[in-house]
Amino acid sequence: MTDRSTATTTDTYIAAFPAETQAMLREIRALIKASAPAATETISYAIPTFDLGGRHLVHFAGYAQHVGFYPTGNGIAAFADELKPYKHARGSLQFPLGGPLPRDLIRRIVEFRVAESAGRRLE
Repeated sequence: MTDRSTATTTDTYIAAFPAETQAMLREIRALIKASAPAATETISYAIPTFDLGGRHLVHFAGYAQHVGFYPTGNGIAAFADELKPYKHARGSLQFPLGGPLPRDLIRRIVEFRVAESAGRRLE
């Protein structure tokens, strides 16, 4: 197993996890790519990150019991009511392993962050 803390690509990072976690990480990655096609992938803070316009758009990461999604504080605040079923904090969100990902919610959060990055609001 690769030491994911030294991963230099998203593929290497994801490969360091067990199969179930890899599947969820790949799914989140695909949702982000589809929702922010102009964003570029990088590793920042030792986790996969998508950048847009020279700034971090969202991050995601794997853990023993969940997958983390980090759409900044604004991304969390804008969807606070819909995030009630999930453990979350000011800029982070957790999706338990073994459960379904809220695909539509992730997509909308990423689209919100893209619009925010471009200086416009989604209503």
